[in-house]
Amino acid sequence: MFEKGNFSWSAGALILSLLAAAPLFAIAVMALQSSGDTWPHLIENVLPGAVRRTLILMAGVAAIALVTGTGTAWLVTMYRFPGRGLFQWLLLLPLAMPTYIIAFCYIELFDYSGEVQTALRNLFGWQSARDYWFPDIRTLTGAIFVMGAVLYPYVYITARASFVAQSICVIEASRTLGRSAAETFWQIALPLARPALAAGTALALMETLNDIGAVEFFGVRTLTVTVYDTWLDRGSLAGAAQISCVMLLFVLAVLGLERGLRSGKRFHHTTGKYRDLPESRLTGWKAGFATLACALPILIGFVLPTYVLAGDAIVHLASGLTEDFWRAAMHSLTLSLAAAVLGVIFAVVLAYGRRQTQSKLVHIASFVPAVSYAVPGTVLAIGILIPLAGLDNTIDDAARSLFGVSTGLILSGSAFAIVVAYTIRFLAASLGSVEAGLSKITRNIDAAGRTLGASVTQMLWRVHLPLLRPTLGAAALLVFVDSMKELPATLLLRPFNFDTLATQVFTLASLYRYEEAGLSALTIVLVSLVPVLFLHGIIARSRPGTSASRVHTTGTKEELALPIS
Repeated sequence: MFEKGNFSWSAGALILSLLAAAPLFAIAVMALQSSGDTWPHLIENVLPGAVRRTLILMAGVAAIALVTGTGTAWLVTMYRFPGRGLFQWLLLLPLAMPTYIIAFCYIELFDYSGEVQTALRNLFGWQSARDYWFPDIRTLTGAIFVMGAVLYPYVYITARASFVAQSICVIEASRTLGRSAAETFWQIALPLARPALAAGTALALMETLNDIGAVEFFGVRTLTVTVYDTWLDRGSLAGAAQISCVMLLFVLAVLGLERGLRSGKRFHHTTGKYRDLPESRLTGWKAGFATLACALPILIGFVLPTYVLAGDAIVHLASGLTEDFWRAAMHSLTLSLAAAVLGVIFAVVLAYGRRQTQSKLVHIASFVPAVSYAVPGTVLAIGILIPLAGLDNTIDDAARSLFGVSTGLILSGSAFAIVVAYTIRFLAASLGSVEAGLSKITRNIDAAGRTLGASVTQMLWRVHLPLLRPTLGAAALLVFVDSMKELPATLLLRPFNFDTLATQVFTLASLYRYEEAGLSALTIVLVSLVPVLFLHGIIARSRPGTSASRVHTTGTKEELALPIS
């Protein structure tokens, strides 16, 4: 039996977990309903191509992210070369560049009317596209290249954390036994880092599956675009829910593959000895190659897109600061703040409820929000709309019966639905931060407080929350920035004539008004830089030689806590 306070927190955690799972149940129920001739048409004409393109896109992005993220992480961790200190944090910068923003930047830069092709025509006197050949950026290959350029930091973060945690003695033993640097990497460091690489790649794949803006700009009809078109263009919510179930199978496959690569692997480090390798300094062409290898991802994933955005923003600054821009900025700010507050409150209830109970049901249910982050925004939007629309209809029927008036779409037709989507989608980010903070507070404090007569709730207000202030701030920041960037769910749930900065960028870019979208896009990128710089501070404190870097991985769990959203 639980004490009253414990029961209340456990019940609260259980209810919030069920609310987070409600969209998934709603999608399953809606998918069982008839969609008329929509589903047969989709199976025959749409889904095969969409599934094929989605698989190719995910495989291509995973390959680029793995090679770029792992290679650069190994270089900056194990070698010394010109610019290494800067590259350690500059390699994180593409995280601040949403995929839909970098997509339209590269289209603006390399399309037929873009700066590059225009400069080539002026330089060589070419008159039309028939006079020369230039790779088409609006292809599946272009989408793979561009999305891989901004998603590799997910692998870079986890790979570097793993390399930092590996014992130097293991590396030295390998070198003493005659292994070359390349053999040490392939035979020792890479196998030890496999769980971390699987986790980082899974995050990159989730972002790829969630994307709707970049693939739309490149003309790649993935499953996400198919859900969007089926709902809005064909008017079939049941058909969209059925495609969403196919996407959920992709999510489960990615999570299962990631879990399979991590499970059953027990890696033990032999010592806590951390220092630089004496032979790790690169000179000559090797140093130049390492510098170039680290500089290119930054150039492609951040510098070039920022150059395009800054140029557009400066040229159109006066005309860009319109009432529409300020209204969209205010909408983004308000929605993101609301989601950040709710996300932190929900995370505290879930984490504290799990801390105060030994119930297996509560512990299992509290992991449900983590799955919500893996669910694409388009799928989550459908799952949220269905129960909210049902609740709206119930309220409307009651108002008509009692008062003879129609209330309309109070919940599903307002910004409330967007806030709910943001909160559920990014609850995993805030929950991870709060749980990491609570884990550092010894349970002896709880026991001491209870001995002095404090209740569970009083302990939270008087002890835990004051100690968790930095953690709560970090959690709110993560949810706020992710909400500012969110596009798929916002597109599907926004009320009529309601724009955020993200949807404004998407709308203007869809109308080929790239220059006008620059100011809104640059604003999103600048806001997104804040958590990236914060993350740099976390990694900097984890460098070899510091106490924070003495992290051991046992089994399948990396114990280095990083706020990866």
